[in-house]
Parts: sequence; structure tokens; C-alpha cells
Amino acid sequence: MPAKTTRGRPRGTSKRELELIAMRLFTEQGFEDTTVEQIAAAAGISGRTFFRYFPTKAEVLWYQFDDEVSALRTAFGEVPDDVPMMTAVRRVVVNANRYRAEDVPELRTRMQLVATIPALAATAGTHYDAWERAVSDFAARRLGEPENALIPLAVGRTTLAAARAAFDAWLARADADLTVYLELALSGLERGFAPPP
Repeated sequence: MPAKTTRGRPRGTSKRELELIAMRLFTEQGFEDTTVEQIAAAAGISGRTFFRYFPTKAEVLWYQFDDEVSALRTAFGEVPDDVPMMTAVRRVVVNANRYRAEDVPELRTRMQLVATIPALAATAGTHYDAWERAVSDFAARRLGEPENALIPLAVGRTTLAAARAAFDAWLARADADLTVYLELALSGLERGFAPPP
């Protein structure tokens, strides 16, 4: 007599597990050649279940970035009033990008994938907008201006541009910690890019 099979709840996974699997598959076989079904199968779930976690395979690599945006907002809310605005922006952004040495190879892989795969780069806009908005909202509060006012928006956009320049330089050179690059770029922004004293 065949053994009775029971149907229980399907095996679960996590966003983190799906991210690690997706990064491995994207690196090994390319983004375009990796399907949602392959990522899901490697995690032991169905393709349909995958979509409960992420709307597309491209979004898998962005969820930690989105967590960083939440961390930025929290950190900006804790800045003492006597810290100058751009000093606060520099400190908060640098501190949000401190990684343990063992996490750096994974960070570099994720950033390299996003930088070199057009389909992933194309999904960056909404995530970068949210990051930028976290900075500009802080600037608006500090300046006593509406969130959509010109100067707060300029602070958010220039900070994002300086941070992205630091990320790109770090990816290309890999000769120092990411925070060194961010500190240099954001200190330059804080000084208006005048030479250091």
C-alpha cells in the first residue's frame, strides 16, 4: 500500500535567501538567462510564491537598499539641532554605509550587477528617488521650507550624485573602504568642492 502523502503548508523562504540565490545565478549564468522559476526552484518554492516576495526578478537586488532608506530617515530624525545641515548629511550617509569586512564581497557583487546590467539599472530610478527624498526631507525640515522647495530638492539630488560617484570610484578601484570614498565625496560637497583647508 503506498504511503499516504499529506499536503501541508509549502516550504517558506525569505527575501534574503532569494537575494543570495538570485545574485549567484545572475553572476553564474547572466541576468537575462536567469528565470524567476530558476530562482524559485533553488529556494524550494514555486514561481508564484516568488511573486509574493518581489514583483520582478530585478527587484530582488533592491530590498536592502530600500531598508537603507528607512535607516537614513531614522538617523536624520535623531540628528541634534546644533549639527550643521551638510555635516549631518555627510555623517548620516557615511554611517549608513559601514559594512563588516565579510559583507564587502557581496556588496561589491550586488553593486556591480546593478551597474552593469541594463535591466537592473533601469529599475534604479524609484529606489534612488526614495533615497534622495530622505535627504531632501531632512534638508526641508532644517531650512524650514516645504519638501518640494528648490533648495531641499537640490540638497537631496546633489548628495545622491556625490554618493553615487563615491560608489563608482570604490567599485573601480577597491583600494579602500567604501566609507573613505563617501567621506571624501561628501566632504567635498559640504565645502562646495573648495580645496580642503
